[in-house]
Amino acid sequence: MSFLTYFVMSAMLAPIGIISTPMAEYFNQPVTDVTRQFSWLTGGILVGAVIALFIYDLVRLKHVLIGVYGLMGLLLISFLLVPSLAVSSLILGLVGTGCGIGLAGAALTISRTFDDARRASMLVITDSCFSVAGFLTAWIATWFISREFGWSSTYQLVGLVALAICALSVSASFPDTVKDAEELPVLEPWPIPVWLAVVSLFLYTLGQYSMLFWLPSYASTYLSASTPVAGSLVGQFWVGMFFAQLFVAWWVLKIGVRKLVLLGAVTTFFGSLALWNYPEVEGLVIITLLWGFLNLGMLKALISFATEQVRLPSARLVSLLLLGATVGTALSPAVTSQIVDWTDSQTVLIFGSGCYGALMLLMLLALYLSRKTSGGQGHRRRPDQAFSQ
Repeated sequence: MSFLTYFVMSAMLAPIGIISTPMAEYFNQPVTDVTRQFSWLTGGILVGAVIALFIYDLVRLKHVLIGVYGLMGLLLISFLLVPSLAVSSLILGLVGTGCGIGLAGAALTISRTFDDARRASMLVITDSCFSVAGFLTAWIATWFISREFGWSSTYQLVGLVALAICALSVSASFPDTVKDAEELPVLEPWPIPVWLAVVSLFLYTLGQYSMLFWLPSYASTYLSASTPVAGSLVGQFWVGMFFAQLFVAWWVLKIGVRKLVLLGAVTTFFGSLALWNYPEVEGLVIITLLWGFLNLGMLKALISFATEQVRLPSARLVSLLLLGATVGTALSPAVTSQIVDWTDSQTVLIFGSGCYGALMLLMLLALYLSRKTSGGQGHRRRPDQAFSQ
């Protein structure tokens, strides 16, 4: 069930570029105006991440997920009856908010269900679901549009997945976060490595989207790449990332999350340097694929590392970690566009590498402080703190 929440999130984002044109034709609006309305979706995700900081202390996790995904399913299916672009924007905002709340709930469930040894592996697998959903829904959307099923048909299919999550949540077992909040009114203070991980998650997503948003523009401008080749670079990254996620889900069980975080921070930074230094576009296609692999599922590895620093990963902690990553994603369009306005597309890639460089330094410090305070063992949960999903 938790994995499907990431599927829904990716399935909402991946088809945007494909359905924007038929959606514009349906509402008789310019494509740019229609595309701009999807900021309601991304903004809603950020709002949902903020709400998740508090809601799981007040309402049981099971009830939140049943309500959120039941409502999301009905809203997405209702696109059949949407009369205007304004109403569709409101629906996208509500669905985005639900995604933000649901992702935090899924990550919390995994963090509290699995022990330290398997937690990172399970969290990385959620990213694999994210990548698979991106590929599948993009293909499905293209197939639907080519057969004139309507711009919203893909989202109605996603609505059925959301309803499936709601149904599965009815019979699933979840950690009781409300009881935790009542029994532990004064939670243990979060150590410095946790806060460094929050900042690192912000830097990771900001750096990643600095690269992905502007790498095609850089390839076209500086390397004279054709539009299809330049556009394929982003796809190459996600292919590499998908294979890395499959590999890391197994490998982290062998080396542990601390070594994975250290290695991933180093390879992500140094791998990004080649993106704006290699002079031939043919080689850049391969480099982008390799760079996607060298990211080593860092986002979920960072979350897993942070949750190991406390005795009991609380709902607020997991939500805060996801909020750090969400803020980086939300700010990246505005920040990177401004950098390009001031300079050029190569400079924004250098900025992305700078974000990764800062992340690497922060994680070196976090690992040093963690090892110094806990002897490198982290915090282990008692057997009675495990839950079955």
